[in-house]
Amino acid sequence: MNRPTDDLGTRSDTSRAIAFSDAVLAIIITLLVVDLRVPDVPPGRLLFGLLEQWPGYAAYLASYAYVAVVWLNHKSTFNRIKESDRGLHWVNLFVLFSTALLPFPTAVVSKALQEHDQQDQRVAVAFYALIGALLCASWLALFHYLARRKDLLREEVSGRHFPAERVRALVGVILYVAAGLIGYLVAPLAGLAIFVVLPVFYAVTSAGLYQVPLTRRIPRRPPAPGS
Repeated sequence: MNRPTDDLGTRSDTSRAIAFSDAVLAIIITLLVVDLRVPDVPPGRLLFGLLEQWPGYAAYLASYAYVAVVWLNHKSTFNRIKESDRGLHWVNLFVLFSTALLPFPTAVVSKALQEHDQQDQRVAVAFYALIGALLCASWLALFHYLARRKDLLREEVSGRHFPAERVRALVGVILYVAAGLIGYLVAPLAGLAIFVVLPVFYAVTSAGLYQVPLTRRIPRRPPAPGS
């Protein structure tokens, strides 16, 4: 006889969460292109106008790469989950919420760089860094939740996977805060350089920190005697 349970209605497979997340990320990545516009220039100056908008292209590419990496990480994460519960849905919604903010700071950075005002550029870079840190913090919350809820994971998932992923997310929080401080206090372009490097780091490690060839060659610590 099946015993009564309070989990009825709170657990489900991951298909709906994945489908909803994919749809949201597709909309976000499409919205990024809205900031790219045909330049308003006199006849014969179209090429100059297009080239003058290079900050918009750079901001678009950086944020496109970031959303693409979010999708890769999201896919890798949910491939390790066998079922969802209410808490997982909420932290997943937090990830989507923070990712959906990206088009706004992207447009702010693009406009500030094209206006050539140093103070506005500092503020724009700091603002982008704030959103980037928030996005990494949302992933930290997701990984922390999954590290504590092993009953939601597939049996073949390593017990050290999501604890290690928390470190990866925390690195992003720290580096985005550093990029914001450097961009505001030192030079905006220096902060932008960190924005370019971070998506590369998360792309390389999208399958997990311990799936990177370098870290896989690091030997595990042998068990203590008598353990």
